[in-house]
Amino acid sequence: LPCYSSKNVNLQRGNKVFERSIQGLQHLNREGYGQVGSDLKLDLVYNPLGAFLPPPQDALEVKYKEELMEHFGIRFSSLYTMTNMPIKRFADFLYRRKELSPYLDLLVRNFNPDTVSNLMCTNTVSVGWDGNIYDCDFNQQLGFNIPQQNNHNVNDDDDGGGTNDSDDGDLATTSLKSHSNVFSINTLADLSSLPITTDSHCFGCTAGMGSS
Repeated sequence: LPCYSSKNVNLQRGNKVFERSIQGLQHLNREGYGQVGSDLKLDLVYNPLGAFLPPPQDALEVKYKEELMEHFGIRFSSLYTMTNMPIKRFADFLYRRKELSPYLDLLVRNFNPDTVSNLMCTNTVSVGWDGNIYDCDFNQQLGFNIPQQNNHNVNDDDDGGGTNDSDDGDLATTSLKSHSNVFSINTLADLSSLPITTDSHCFGCTAGMGSS
């Protein structure tokens, strides 16, 4: 829920999204989620509407709780602020407005070393529908796979010494063998020695209070 006002949410997410979000939160409240004394947590996530960093999380959570309770009778457990990542649609949006480079500079200038120890890529993986493994969900969106420690083509196991004919089947197999997937590892410990794939978007997770 990127804002507690319908105008800002619908502007970012689309027409009537705010109304449907409120209805969903009210339904969850009726089922016990987010209520005082309940073990059923209901957490919200905020991200800015433009090329700037989110405000302090604690103060914004207080404001969210005031507004949602006063206008909609909604309770929730915690609010988490997330920095907008300069990838995909948001990167295209910034590029069209000639704001992509300034936004990247903003992220770099606000690098916070205290965020590094809690980055999702240090203790979590994202798994795609096809079993491919990524350091984080942002890398997954960009197609930045975790490489395999020991690449080999299926043709390396060909007892007949056949050559790669570069047909579609061989190309597909080579692609699968070039990065880690759930079928190529025994445990997540197999990934511990591999480097984390990074790029400029990673500064989105280390700017300000972080986004992991």
